[in-house]
Amino acid sequence: MLYPLATETRQLIDLSGEWQFKFANHTDWQPIAVPASFNDQLVLSECKNYVGDFCYQTEFYLTPAMLKERIFIRFGSVSHFAQVRINDQTIGEHQGGFTPFEFEITQAVRLGKNLVRVDGNNILNNSTLPVGNYSEYQNEQGEMRKKVSENFDFFNYAGIHRPVKIWTKPQSYIEDITITYELEQTRAQVNVALMLQGDWDSAKIRIFDENDQEVAYSEGLVCQQLTIENVVRWQPRNAYLYKMQVMLYQNEQCLDSYTETFGMRTVEIKDNQFLINDKPFYFKGYGRHEDTHFNGRGLNNAANILDTNLMKWQGANSFRTSHYPYSEEMMRLADREGFVVIDETTAVGLMHNFGAGLINDPAEQDINTWQKYTTMEAHRQVIKELIQRDKNYACVVMWSIANEPSSAEEGAYEYFKPLFDLARECDPQKRPCCFVNIMLAPAGKDLVMALSDVICLNRYYGWYVNTADLSQAKKALQAELEYWHTLFPNKPIMFTEYGADTVAGLHDMDFNTPFTEEFQIEYYKAHHEVIDKLPYFIGEQVWNFADFQTKYGTFRVQGNKKGLFTRTREPKMAAHYFKERWNSIPHFGYKS
Repeated sequence: MLYPLATETRQLIDLSGEWQFKFANHTDWQPIAVPASFNDQLVLSECKNYVGDFCYQTEFYLTPAMLKERIFIRFGSVSHFAQVRINDQTIGEHQGGFTPFEFEITQAVRLGKNLVRVDGNNILNNSTLPVGNYSEYQNEQGEMRKKVSENFDFFNYAGIHRPVKIWTKPQSYIEDITITYELEQTRAQVNVALMLQGDWDSAKIRIFDENDQEVAYSEGLVCQQLTIENVVRWQPRNAYLYKMQVMLYQNEQCLDSYTETFGMRTVEIKDNQFLINDKPFYFKGYGRHEDTHFNGRGLNNAANILDTNLMKWQGANSFRTSHYPYSEEMMRLADREGFVVIDETTAVGLMHNFGAGLINDPAEQDINTWQKYTTMEAHRQVIKELIQRDKNYACVVMWSIANEPSSAEEGAYEYFKPLFDLARECDPQKRPCCFVNIMLAPAGKDLVMALSDVICLNRYYGWYVNTADLSQAKKALQAELEYWHTLFPNKPIMFTEYGADTVAGLHDMDFNTPFTEEFQIEYYKAHHEVIDKLPYFIGEQVWNFADFQTKYGTFRVQGNKKGLFTRTREPKMAAHYFKERWNSIPHFGYKS
């Protein structure tokens, strides 16, 4: 799916701004900002925590010239379901709150003012991703209320989270561009597969370097090959992006034009190393969340720029899109700035017994996740949509199929095997695939790791286990890592999460006091004592980049406090610790 851009043949109307909003059981409209979550823009708790149907609407205007083209409406994302109407005509719907979708609206629009309405809901259940436990109840006034108990540790923000754009395209147009390549020394053979609509004679392709000098040209049909000499490879924290201009012709007239940026690099797993451009790469970075004050999970370009600069300041080189696909704007920024990305689906919460300690009914604790949950259709959909969207990004080096599923339960392998197969089939660049393992499915009990190319671990020794006993934590961590290596001697291992909740400004003379800034540093030092000695351990992504909002509960105080930065991006002491550590660790060859 092409990112929406204005070109010499396409026009773009950005509908970002003030829309009208109401909950389904209300009659009055009120202003709301788009893109952004509705939750933090509304004052009352009943609004912030609302579950159910809601409506957005706004107006846009079309000129006579626009009506001569094909017209589309494109949503970056709506969480978690959207039905779209133009001028009271239903044009389509989409389930899944973190991937883009678009509909052609040519037949529904008119000259001048047009009305777009989005009827959505934020309901999650045992068939959706993320997973939520859905129920209904009657309040004291006799009104039916809906409730979602999230099966994950972040707030269920909802609404139109990413930009909405009206996009005009010619009658014959370029629908998609797929780029693959083969690199040999300083030469690249670039393979281009085009998806085209309408009538046309030929497609011309020009590739330009970063100095806007043409380095390759071809003319032909939907599949073409081009050769680039003296190629400059995309490198972590040293990005180089080429520009591919595709032009669609008929009778020597240019019908459509689109320019796709792309980088070229190789990715390979060999000898317990993760190789980028044939060199052993070491992951330094974070799990993150799209989470800021006021915007909630809505696109915040200013925060993205700030976060990117903070990552540079620390010497980081990577992040995981935990636990859902991030905005295209953030992915394009990562591609431009050279940040390596583990690209994750929305498959979080795939563990029925995740909260078993809080479940009162003993029978519920014995229910098998893979028999109870019916998420396969949603899981297949998000894998296909994610890879279709992000397939050309050089920054994406690995697909994460799920975060912390119940991979020790019977049926886990049978559930995940076709999903790993699907991801490998869909990806034209054949990147590695992984999933993120939870502590409840340790080495020797997990049933899915055989499918994964990298052993990605979320581990909290010294926090949830061996709390504040860092000596025992180190022993337990080392024992498990060595066991993983014994079971899978050819797979590299990395942390995709490790951390401890830390309240900014909380200090103690005793460095072993949990929640203090001193303890956060000691926690990380203990883990690094273990992993720095293991040649097959290839990376550390802390949890989390910044504090973030979660659902209410005694387990959290105004959200998760494991960030190296506060939610407003003030650094904790550990941020400075990692700045010193990561700037001393090279991107390549750290343990060679």
